[in-house]
Amino acid sequence: MNRFSGEWVLVGDPETDENLRVVTGNVLWHSKDRDEVYRRAREIGPRQSAILYFGEIPEDVAVVL
Repeated sequence: MNRFSGEWVLVGDPETDENLRVVTGNVLWHSKDRDEVYRRAREIGPRQSAILYFGEIPEDVAVVL
């Protein structure tokens, strides 16, 4: 998704596949600043949402799921 390259995206009403990967939804907010996206998620208060990152994860970063 080149439009949001290097950005965090708040997706409302996400639909997932059998492996729980988000395949569709409504973009509610996006930003390069992760904290800003989390703040907006709290403000908007969507009933169902997902936060996705579209970019390369640096080698020196640990990802906790």
